[in-house]
Amino acid sequence: MTRRFIRSLRLDNLIGMTMASAGAWFIVITTASVLFANGITQINSAADAARALEPLVGGFPHAGLIAKLIFGVGIVGLGLLAVPVLAGSSSYAISEALGWREGLRYRYKRARGFYGIIATATLLGLVMNFLNVNPVKALVFAAVFNGIAAVPLLWMIARIGRSDKIMGQYRSGRLSSAVVGLAFLVMLTAALVLLFAALLRR
Repeated sequence: MTRRFIRSLRLDNLIGMTMASAGAWFIVITTASVLFANGITQINSAADAARALEPLVGGFPHAGLIAKLIFGVGIVGLGLLAVPVLAGSSSYAISEALGWREGLRYRYKRARGFYGIIATATLLGLVMNFLNVNPVKALVFAAVFNGIAAVPLLWMIARIGRSDKIMGQYRSGRLSSAVVGLAFLVMLTAALVLLFAALLRR
């Protein structure tokens, strides 16, 4: 049963990460071919992002309206996807760190702290809209922070995965250890280059 569960987890991660990587790659291609090619290199607000999509539908009548609709639908879809995932993952991490009962399988009365963190994280995201926080800069900051924080996390994951004492017979094999090690080196290099470039700009 455990082996079957682990195989299901591996398949789920493989499909999820493949789709996520493909999506990110297409975003990069679209940004380069549509925005950068048309001289749009600076986006400071959601309105700028909507206007930046106009070259994509430039040949259509009412290009501005279509661009706004595309951006609006994308933002709503992204919000419906990201808000529950981010709030839920934060709640799982904090609840596990504090030793609270966690999981959506529990009713609110049995996991009040868990659901309270989800509600608090969602409300904090909503409050940011009323504090004049630039959403684009906030997204960039979050992406940079996650990229830097991923370096020590990957190192810990690699150590745990190779540990016989922790993982026992389910310890990482050579292939998975090599992939995690490669990801760690790439992320470490990217973080160091980013910090070095930030210091040079000062």
